[in-house]
Amino acid sequence: MSMLDFERPIFELESKIEELKNFGSEKNITLGPEIKKLEQKLDKMKTDIYNNLTTWQRIQIARHPYRPFTMDYIRMMMTDFVELHGDRQFADDLALVAGIANLEGEKVLVIGHQKGRDTNENVMRNFGCAHPEGYRKAMRLMRFAEKFHLPIIIFIDTPGAYPGVGAEERGQAQAIAENLRDMSRIATPIIATVIGEGGSGGALGVGIADRVCMLQHAYYSVISPEGCASILWRNSAKAPEAAEALRITSEHLLKFGIVDKVIPEAQGGAHQDPVIVANNFKKVLLEYLKELSALTPEELLEQRYNKFRKIGAFIEKQESSE
Repeated sequence: MSMLDFERPIFELESKIEELKNFGSEKNITLGPEIKKLEQKLDKMKTDIYNNLTTWQRIQIARHPYRPFTMDYIRMMMTDFVELHGDRQFADDLALVAGIANLEGEKVLVIGHQKGRDTNENVMRNFGCAHPEGYRKAMRLMRFAEKFHLPIIIFIDTPGAYPGVGAEERGQAQAIAENLRDMSRIATPIIATVIGEGGSGGALGVGIADRVCMLQHAYYSVISPEGCASILWRNSAKAPEAAEALRITSEHLLKFGIVDKVIPEAQGGAHQDPVIVANNFKKVLLEYLKELSALTPEELLEQRYNKFRKIGAFIEKQESSE
């Protein structure tokens, strides 16, 4: 298991407990009381560390290499997944997967960013950074879902849209902008969830939904902390300070009304117990699908419009006439 810097004391104590268990077993010595004390100390240490995480530490959890990705959640929550490919214009973008699946007896369209577990897979998936053909593929299939009255479930997990020259030449900004416009008009239920990183327009390009959720340790931001620090301080090492200032954790965004629900994770992150997280996740999806399916297409579109229209509300103060 990969270890984050702030988790080092936990791993060291876990190793010590394991050593004592092995030693007692080899020497036939009873070390139960000593081991129990250390396990109690370990439980307290985990509680103290994970209940007091800084924003930067939570971002590290969101980026954990063993954190479940889109395909993992599809396997844990759905059945009969059939992947669909291509934007019918240029290529198939493997950074953004999509297909039809069965969720507790209901056919749904699933779309999500997909990262890799090793270098080769990350190169193939472009580290979860979609090209314009990925966003066009997503919109093509959303129109397909609208035609056949299929609910749409979206998993967001990307540092941002790919900023390469080729992507810009093929209309990266236009593809994202068109998705923002057209997703607001898709007359079928849409549920989006940030499962890891929710970076910039790359996340928002598939993020216009009737309900927007976040996993507990995910983040959702207009810019990465490193990018923000590079702009403000000309120093990406100040990313932890930028992370605090950006207010990008699930608690902040729930308070601001950007997201509708925070889905709890296992202690230490979703990678510690993916099954528990998937079960929590599935309950939320089923609850929202039931709620949204009761609405007419007109009601659905009006509520979606109003949801995003009220984000960023402000009050104008009239200047004094004196």
